[in-house]
Amino acid sequence: MTTYLVYSDIYLEHDTGPHPETSQRLAATMAYLKRKNWLDKVTLIEPRQALVDEIAYIHSKEHIESVRQMAEQGGGYLDPDTPVSKKSYQVALYAAGGIMTAVDKVMATKNANALCLVRPPGHHARPEYGMGFCLFNNVAIGVRYAQRFGPERLTAEGKKHGIKKIAIIDWDLHHGNGTQEAFWADDTVLFCSLHRYPYYPGSGSEAETGSGKGAGFTVNIPVSGYTSNKEYLDKFARLMTDTVSPFKPDFIFISAGFDSYKNDPLGGLGMEIADYAEMTKMVRDVADKCCQGRIVSVLEGGYDLQGLPLCIESHLLGLING
Repeated sequence: MTTYLVYSDIYLEHDTGPHPETSQRLAATMAYLKRKNWLDKVTLIEPRQALVDEIAYIHSKEHIESVRQMAEQGGGYLDPDTPVSKKSYQVALYAAGGIMTAVDKVMATKNANALCLVRPPGHHARPEYGMGFCLFNNVAIGVRYAQRFGPERLTAEGKKHGIKKIAIIDWDLHHGNGTQEAFWADDTVLFCSLHRYPYYPGSGSEAETGSGKGAGFTVNIPVSGYTSNKEYLDKFARLMTDTVSPFKPDFIFISAGFDSYKNDPLGGLGMEIADYAEMTKMVRDVADKCCQGRIVSVLEGGYDLQGLPLCIESHLLGLING
């Protein structure tokens, strides 16, 4: 299995000031991975910058322009939790572009997966506006990118994608409301979220299952605060065997948040570091069976600067070793 790691120092230039979603999250993680020689075990790739038309696969032109103008004017806030600095717009284009770079690489390589260490995160960004630390929805844009390339269009590498059925596994502590909204009426995308509930952003009840053609293709598994890791892993295992595997996805995306780790300052769940390797192995089992191992994992939350690198290392172990 070839595992790609998408990263660039440009992701450090999204300046959030005194904020949980700080550039130190990635700086600390990359320093740890280098110190532990992880870069010898993965293939490091540079992201490309997304085109505005690609961001518009998910977001309105008005929202895209509002982020651009705010950055151009020196920064501001999309909401009280979501700062924009003068370089944030460009960084956000590279965050979304990093996911598309990963899709291209995974599709071009036999038995490959990828981890995208990008910021700003994305799963709260809704089509019309950003929120919850998120400017553009990286995973949702990546999903549409994978699906939109049919025989009439080629990627930058000349490869045809045209993937039809995609599963998104969102294990961030918080519900991925923006991703849910993007695919609410879509039967080609299975969106599955395990999250603390009730909690920010307030959505994600079991009753939220999609509408129209998409009815039943949104699966929310809310868990209460301080749920044990054993109970969480049991629910995750049932999700993979009873829901994701029968869907038979052609590609799997992971919204990989690590704020469910027991020491996370924004958390309140009881996950251990080793649990992320275990969950990753479950996803890999389905991917190996259904879609030639194709997984693109995208960093979302995770705010404990000591624990985050260890959780990401555990996730990498699962991606590489299965």
